[in-house]
Amino acid sequence: MPTHLTEVASIPTSGARAVEPFDLGDRHILAVPQLAYDVPGTDANMNGGDSDTVTLLLERKGAGYVPWQTVPAPGGEDAEFFRIGDRAFLAIASIRRGSGPYQFTIDSQVFEWNGRTFESFQKFEGFAAKQWKHFEIDGQHFLALAQGVTVPGHEDENRPSVIYRWDGSSFTHFQDIDSKWAYNWHAFAVDGHQFLAHADHVQASVLYRWTGQRFQAYQNLAADHGRAFAHFERDGVTYLLVARLLGESQVMRWDGERFVTHQLLEQPGTREFAVVHDGDALFVVCVNFILGPQTSPTTALNSQLYQWRENRLEVVEEFATTGGTDAAVVHDDQGILIAVSNALSPDARFAARTVLYRFTH
Repeated sequence: MPTHLTEVASIPTSGARAVEPFDLGDRHILAVPQLAYDVPGTDANMNGGDSDTVTLLLERKGAGYVPWQTVPAPGGEDAEFFRIGDRAFLAIASIRRGSGPYQFTIDSQVFEWNGRTFESFQKFEGFAAKQWKHFEIDGQHFLALAQGVTVPGHEDENRPSVIYRWDGSSFTHFQDIDSKWAYNWHAFAVDGHQFLAHADHVQASVLYRWTGQRFQAYQNLAADHGRAFAHFERDGVTYLLVARLLGESQVMRWDGERFVTHQLLEQPGTREFAVVHDGDALFVVCVNFILGPQTSPTTALNSQLYQWRENRLEVVEEFATTGGTDAAVVHDDQGILIAVSNALSPDARFAARTVLYRFTH
């Protein structure tokens, strides 16, 4: 296979759950929320560790990124940068705090850039939050929080996922979305429809359609084990990628009325996708997380780079990940970089590396 991904930098992180690139003036930043730190003298445990963590803000220098600032956010699962007018915000989803027993009912925060640092703007009480997603429909700004987990002893604390709407000065509650163990959102438009996909681990992942007043369930996308989504268009057709941790992920095709299965991606363990456009060519980065039980997971897996060829995705390269959680496409003056976060080491410790690859085609 030809080499499309060449490692150019490796950044020490701890339980990294996402990579979020954004610009602040002439600074190019990468936000990395961290789930946990290793606790000396304890056995490896992917559900253990010290979750009183910070989100790293790294600034691009040369071929890599260097530490710049941190944002206080325990048990970081996701970071979402967005703008409303000339204001810049960073939302961080926090799944838990403490070092055991853990507190899952905690605030997830939105921070605002004040010209020097990110300061707390608004707090949202949640339960086991996994992802924020900002999107805009008809001039309205929405911010959606995916949350929930079925943890023994915490059943009464579980909550639905929530969509908030900007009222001009803050985000206010707009709509609850049924969930048990939610992971992700994806907002996109097809044929005049505004869609919002919602991923859940223990119940169906559902595609919602904007009616002009609310988000209404439109179709199921996966029965269970949902993790993430991405979409792309080729030859006038819209395709939706549906990641599942256990079992086959899917490439779904819009047939004019609904999404139908177009292709199955057989490797299990998928956590996230990133779509790469390079001229007329289209590639998809597929990041794989773990296989096996959480008590003794296999974290050292190959993740895949696919290329769209003859109406299908074909593997053109594999690359090593260890508990891979996210991928993001970054553009610099030399071309395309791919940032990949690894949440666990090969021996299931939190101290791992976020890796930067140069993409060539």
